[in-house]
Amino acid sequence: MSEGAASANQLLAGPRWPIISALGVVQIFAWGSSYYLLAVLAAPIAVDTGWPLAWIVGALSIGLLAAGIVSPRVGDAIGQHGGRPVLALACLLLVAGLLILAAAPSLWVFVAGWVVLGLGMGAGLYDAAFATLGGYYGHSARSAITTLTLWGGFASTVCWPLSALFLEHWGWRGTCVAYAAIHLAICLPLVLLVLPRNGKPKPAGGKQETPRIELHGHERRAYLIMMAIMVLAGLGVTIISVHLLTLLQQRGLSLAEAVALGALIGPAQVAGRIGEMVSGGRHHPFWTLAAASVLSAAGMILLAAGFSIIGLSLVLYGAGNGIFSIAKGALPLALFGPSRYAPIMGRLARPGLVAQAIGPTVGAILLSVAGTDQTLVVLAALAVANLALVALLWGAVKYDH
Repeated sequence: MSEGAASANQLLAGPRWPIISALGVVQIFAWGSSYYLLAVLAAPIAVDTGWPLAWIVGALSIGLLAAGIVSPRVGDAIGQHGGRPVLALACLLLVAGLLILAAAPSLWVFVAGWVVLGLGMGAGLYDAAFATLGGYYGHSARSAITTLTLWGGFASTVCWPLSALFLEHWGWRGTCVAYAAIHLAICLPLVLLVLPRNGKPKPAGGKQETPRIELHGHERRAYLIMMAIMVLAGLGVTIISVHLLTLLQQRGLSLAEAVALGALIGPAQVAGRIGEMVSGGRHHPFWTLAAASVLSAAGMILLAAGFSIIGLSLVLYGAGNGIFSIAKGALPLALFGPSRYAPIMGRLARPGLVAQAIGPTVGAILLSVAGTDQTLVVLAALAVANLALVALLWGAVKYDH
């Protein structure tokens, strides 16, 4: 047995909780200091600097575009070298981006900081973490992916209050510096000291080759359908995340009522992930994706139909969105295998990230041109279209059984 294969077997036999817990902490702060950062800081930044709020929030979209551009390279790097060095680089990129934000003398430097943050997001958020777990555990990585999403689900719960606390004491620039310090003092050591070096067993010859992606027939069809699913899901989730409170208020709710109902989504996401964990992964991950799509579509249809059960609509949507994050990591592993998992995850991530980047703008245009009711109809249509794509995917998945 080769040294790399023996090391991989030891990893499979060892306890998983230190690795998953370390990745979980890293994910909380990676999401909290990037994707969720402006939820707390955008308005204070605008007040302090006089920069247009639209550009401040739009910088996140630019960061997501940068993440989408780099994601295929990230997947290739994880497939070739393992996840440890890539996630370590992601920590350093997040540090650099946050420090640029903290020191930004102008809006354009601020936007440049978000480009660097976007590179860190592309190398350090879920897709990279899932690919890392796939390299460690192969086909048995599904339970680790599920557990990791539970950790990640607490990113806003932990970091929004933390950001508010930092903001109160040190201002928005000090908040960025504080998160940079957290990445250097906590996240980077966890990556370097806890994550194993062997992200992928080396072949018997000892040489690690760049993973090749060769997809034919049903595999290629499944890949293209999954890419389309990522686009529609990414577009829908960012429109809802950014514009939900506006949509609910234009339906006649007060701001307090809209916030209270919107807060149901987070616990519903966690509940959906716990349900997937309790199931023990005894079903094919296609059915996790199918359940996610059904729940999300049901929630959006109920919301668009104007029924008074808005809370139930958002709970259904939240549960579907929660387990979708598991399905998008587990299904490619089942369909394409561990050896191609990292590069395929990198390529699948790009269209979804680009869709997330343009989602807020698309939502704003829809609201201004079509109004609230038609915007909700469009969101429901996106969810139904995704459900139809999942049904098409079943034809390719059947070959996997």
